[in-house]
Amino acid sequence: MYHRKKILPLLLIAVACISGCVNTKEFVYFQGGNTASNPSYLETPPAPVAKITQGDILAITVSSLNEESNQILNFQNINTLQMSTFPGQSGGAMGARQPLGYRVDSTGNVVIPFIGKQFVKDLTLMQASDKIKTAVEVYLKEPAVNVRFLNHKFSVLGEVNKVGTYNLLDDKTTLPEALAMAGDLSIYGKRDSITIIRDLHGIREVGTVNLLNREIFNSPYFYVKNGDVIYVQPIKGKVTSTEQRVQLVPIFTGIATTIAVLLNIFLK
Repeated sequence: MYHRKKILPLLLIAVACISGCVNTKEFVYFQGGNTASNPSYLETPPAPVAKITQGDILAITVSSLNEESNQILNFQNINTLQMSTFPGQSGGAMGARQPLGYRVDSTGNVVIPFIGKQFVKDLTLMQASDKIKTAVEVYLKEPAVNVRFLNHKFSVLGEVNKVGTYNLLDDKTTLPEALAMAGDLSIYGKRDSITIIRDLHGIREVGTVNLLNREIFNSPYFYVKNGDVIYVQPIKGKVTSTEQRVQLVPIFTGIATTIAVLLNIFLK
């Protein structure tokens, strides 16, 4: 009986030793700094402000007291065209149907009913909204104008749970938010070396970000830009789901063997 009382603590120690082999630091994001009881305050770089370029597709929404005029001005936003399907999260990823919007032509103009051509190239969305509002005010009283991009996007590849191309809804979308839209990294994702491929006017810039360190908040890649490709590398020894189950067999066999040896020793 005396020996049997020792079995449970020894078994718990054996299991703890086996489970202790897992290094949780390899999976904890934003390490470093102070604890939750003494929070730290991190400054992040200002969010980049995207400017309208040739070929951009804009959603231009005009609201006023004149419902008929609203329907005419927003006609381009109501029509849809068939586009390729991109896998991803509903509401965040590009779907099978996308608003047609207003395309910025080779001269930098968009053509809007009532007000005609409006030069918007190199303007921010806010500046374009103010300019179009001024032009619309000639025909409508106190209109509200909203302009946003329809064609800005980013792609997430590699070891994430939802590989796909996603709409870049605004200039303040961060890398953690982008990865969250892709369902976070899989257990095989290399968290200390996230690759960002960015198009700088025809030149491909390749950078890396360490998701485990709080220095990510000061990274030039903290904010996602239009056209970014986010690639999550696999860790060494990555296996398929089938191979994973096979790989776990020795671990469970080792546990069972340890228990059997302990029982054999203390039950004699």
